[in-house]
Amino acid sequence: MRILLVNKFFYRKGGAETYFFALAEGLQALGHEVAFFSMQHPKNEPSYWSKYFVSEKDYNGKISAFRKVKEAASLTYSFEARAKFDALLREFKPDIIHLNNVHRQLTLSILDAPYLKEHHVPVVYTAHDYILLCPAYTMVNGRGEICDACLDKHFIHATKNVCVKGSRAKSALATLEAEFLKFHHAYDKIDLILAPSKFMKHKLDEGGFADKTVVMQNFLTDGQMAMAQHVTSNHKFEDAASGDPDKRPYFLFFGRLSKEKGILTLVRAFLQAAGLTKNKTASQNTAQGARVLPDTWDLHIVGDGPERSAIEELIASADPRAASRIHLLGYKSGEELQREVGNARFTVLSSEWRENMPYSGLESLAARTPIIGAKIGGIPELVEEGGTGVTFNSGNASELSYKLFKASLTDDRTYVVMQQKCANYIQQRCTQAKYVKCLENYYERITHGE
Repeated sequence: MRILLVNKFFYRKGGAETYFFALAEGLQALGHEVAFFSMQHPKNEPSYWSKYFVSEKDYNGKISAFRKVKEAASLTYSFEARAKFDALLREFKPDIIHLNNVHRQLTLSILDAPYLKEHHVPVVYTAHDYILLCPAYTMVNGRGEICDACLDKHFIHATKNVCVKGSRAKSALATLEAEFLKFHHAYDKIDLILAPSKFMKHKLDEGGFADKTVVMQNFLTDGQMAMAQHVTSNHKFEDAASGDPDKRPYFLFFGRLSKEKGILTLVRAFLQAAGLTKNKTASQNTAQGARVLPDTWDLHIVGDGPERSAIEELIASADPRAASRIHLLGYKSGEELQREVGNARFTVLSSEWRENMPYSGLESLAARTPIIGAKIGGIPELVEEGGTGVTFNSGNASELSYKLFKASLTDDRTYVVMQQKCANYIQQRCTQAKYVKCLENYYERITHGE
């Protein structure tokens, strides 16, 4: 089959791009011909099809007021994208169009390409976030609260609640986009929506897409799995008292350091669990004394983002020993990141928004590292309680603190069983071959109108 993959970024920016490039690799491995449509950017991977990519658009960076107005006009509907997409369609003549993240930089105007009025080409869409339901993508309102308001399809809620980046103007533009797509019936042109988690499907069904959605959990490539297995530490149980800092057990957070990821809650929880908070009362000291993390356990934080300075302030305001127990390691990728994941005793998914199906969770399980995960969004689907990890109520620092302490008590025999369950989970549910074969079947069905 000839499959046209569409995503607004053509470099490895985040989870959606991880999926996008992995999907291309898997489809090509099975002999399918793959073309790409995206946006120009200095970081882009090379591609023959880049001659059709739309010009770069930046709605968030520091640009002139004139350019902001000009680019905002194409946020909802891009004539440039429609024309370039049409030209690509006429050269490639796809059997399937598979959309990923397309809103704002590409827009769904591409589905108005004249070629698609002349030829029926089925359209698949992978829902990496909640943009079909929520102008802010996240289902979190401007007050930082989990929000279902726009499930009624009255997207003015986003403007009233200032849901987009704390800006009423950006919220109004996002509302305009959502209302336009609703009245333009843009989503009627999509034949099948892939939901990477059961939770995502549930929300899409609530939002009126029940007749189009199927669950297809995200997957890892063969290369990603091989790397994860290669770098997994064989020294997780070595004596932490040996004095070697590389053998100190640690919890790991890796991802964007942003408020919705719950990173500040995690740092507070670790400080509490380690007995490193200041100004505790005598009763609090007595209550906590029986369940303080051993002083050999650390917290590693990999990534960067807007909350880094707030994390540093939390550490500075705590007991002086906190600086030697919480390690801000900055951005890592590739084998360096995988080694950090493989050496961790537990990773922590502390999100405070409805995370869909985070790749950080899959990468952790592939490295045989159990998860301490927030009970929100699709995260609980990764965590088999007492098997692949443990869960806690999202945003609850006290409960997370206790779960960190309890995890530190896990004996080696129990931990080995958990590691095996992590490996089994990935092998049974998240392999590239299984995913692409299943997707092939869906492609065939919608191509034949089933």
